[in-house]
Amino acid sequence: MTALSRGGGPAEALVAVEASIEDRWRRFLQEYGVTAGTEAENDLAELVVADTSAFEWRVVDAALDRLTCSDCGNALGAGPTGCGKCDQANGFRFAAIETDRPATPPGTEHGLRVATAVARTRHRYGVRARCGFELGLPLLLQGQLPGTAQAQAYRAAINKLNEEECERVTSFDEVTRLSSRRVR
Repeated sequence: MTALSRGGGPAEALVAVEASIEDRWRRFLQEYGVTAGTEAENDLAELVVADTSAFEWRVVDAALDRLTCSDCGNALGAGPTGCGKCDQANGFRFAAIETDRPATPPGTEHGLRVATAVARTRHRYGVRARCGFELGLPLLLQGQLPGTAQAQAYRAAINKLNEEECERVTSFDEVTRLSSRRVR
């Protein structure tokens, strides 16, 4: 599990999403009659990564977690930027199927998918992107999708923060309060 240093609601939401990824992988293994921890599990993970567009994003993320990059030694797709194999795998993860949950606005699952990828591989993204996506995790997990105007307002407020503040804040309310004190 990824420990999110900012804590608060974003960290709790990431724990919940990661639990849903692991739960979905367990059910996926059962569907294929594969036992966890076996070579067959590794083979199934490789099958998933070979065509990420054929599988749900939680299955793809779980498969990537189980494979090791032969170039950098990290989980596939989670290595440093510049590792060709991880860069490619990280890009392919976004081809996975994203089905919106019932009673959520269209695009909510995509938002949750991207926010999760950013939070789980935060070293691959800039400080302001991390801030926005990580703070959005609790809302997206609850089935809320900010509209364009709200997302732009959040981004403008985040852009007024310094990097330390971006890493420390735990809610959009905190971002708004801090950013309202300064002009950028």
